[in-house]
Amino acid sequence: MADELTEALTDLERRGWDSLCDGSGSDFYGAMLTDDGLMLLANGQVMSREEVSSALAQAPTWDSYSIDDVRLVMVGAGAALVYRGTARRDGADDVVCAMSSVYVTTDDGWRLALYTQTPCG
Repeated sequence: MADELTEALTDLERRGWDSLCDGSGSDFYGAMLTDDGLMLLANGQVMSREEVSSALAQAPTWDSYSIDDVRLVMVGAGAALVYRGTARRDGADDVVCAMSSVYVTTDDGWRLALYTQTPCG
């Protein structure tokens, strides 16, 4: 069961990263985040679902990414996926962070309630 859940949530993370690479991140995270969902970014900014969706509509895309060292932590009826993420854009240094995504189950399936980034340096 844990392996299947880890795989399913990692797939959701990849879909999110794919959306950040193809320019559809605003739509993806606008739908994936819970109504009261938050993102805590590496720069210390805390963003609501609406703020995330608006910011991603104007953000440059990423060229590629990798997800490594994935771990699953059960959180009540939800689950957290913790991993090392690396994002790349041509001409810029890689962005490498420890990331965590807390998912909750809803009638519509898994939804993202809280996402955090901690720079690895």
